[in-house]
Amino acid sequence: MALAILVLRLVVHLVAFPVHLLNFLGVWNWMCRKWFPFFLSRFSVMYNTQMAGRKQELFEHLQEFAGSSGKLCLLELGCGTGTNFKFYPPGCRVTCVDPNPNFEKFLFRSIAESRHLQFERFVVAAGEDMREVEDGSVDVVVCTLVLCSVQNQEQILREVRRVLRPGGAFCFMEHVADERSTWNYFWQQVLDPAWSLLFDGCQLTRETWKNLEHAGFSKLKLQHIQAPLSLTLVQPHIYGFAVK
Repeated sequence: MALAILVLRLVVHLVAFPVHLLNFLGVWNWMCRKWFPFFLSRFSVMYNTQMAGRKQELFEHLQEFAGSSGKLCLLELGCGTGTNFKFYPPGCRVTCVDPNPNFEKFLFRSIAESRHLQFERFVVAAGEDMREVEDGSVDVVVCTLVLCSVQNQEQILREVRRVLRPGGAFCFMEHVADERSTWNYFWQQVLDPAWSLLFDGCQLTRETWKNLEHAGFSKLKLQHIQAPLSLTLVQPHIYGFAVK
């Protein structure tokens, strides 16, 4: 099986040779950061339509984590185009963090359409280093389809715990590796290197739940599902919340 994966990966790499060449020349990363927000602005609409029920379930109790003021202070990690905004409760104060500044115009378009929210600021930073966000300053951190592409999941989760106040919640929804006995996992392994190059570092084979289980949260509620998405490769999902 390992040999078959290796051979098929080689075939995929040959097909994707032009992209590898652009990457070798140092051009692809710049191009990817430019085009990815346009791709995500379209993909997110489809994803929200197909996952609306799960997102409503995930976000319906956000207000319960509001601090003593009654106003929910929320940080969205890897905010992208802001497609989660419509699920947030009225009056919610939102800070957005994303390492790609090219999302800004899409993000502000979503902000203009989300008058029920109080937008605080957009911080251009990687989730592994959110030094601009103070310790214990937010009630909720939200992260959807982000942990698949970050450099260091463990460091991100440490930063999440740092910025959350005691009793605050981390809400997540991520695509993950399928069960190892499945054909889907076989093809995830075959396509993972090329997929990561094409889609801004996104990886198909991450077992993200393991890092969440060892992140030091006081409570973790996590569900594995097969998401109702058109593309089988990204159907395996986890979603839930963790409490500091």
